Amino acid sequence: MRLNRSIRNSSQVLILIELVILLLVVTTSTASAQTVHVVALASTLNEVLTNIRNWIIGIAAAIATVCFSIGGLRLLINGSEPGEVDKAKASFKSGGVGFAIAMLAPLVVAILKTLIGDR
Repeated sequence: MRLNRSIRNSSQVLILIELVILLLVVTTSTASAQTVHVVALASTLNEVLTNIRNWIIGIAAAIATVCFSIGGLRLLINGSEPGEVDKAKASFKSGGVGFAIAMLAPLVVAILKTLIGDR
């Protein structure tokens, strides 16, 4: 019974914190509501493709870094268990694939540029 009360009290505290955060977000967003003018940042197709390349590199590198971090943590925490070592190796392989994608992104965009004739 005592455990149920503490769980109920902690869930009520979490709900209260969420409501306070929601209230802060709503008040700051309505207080700073201004007219927004959308301006195209890229004026040429070359700029668009360069922006796409940069996004691909950033996202792939971030995901690969997370995979390497997870693999390293699995290896450090449960290095003696064979199943966890295999999961860590799989995570390292995924990180390697992510970095390979990040390195090949400029090549893919260069091929797209030659296919559409924009240099």
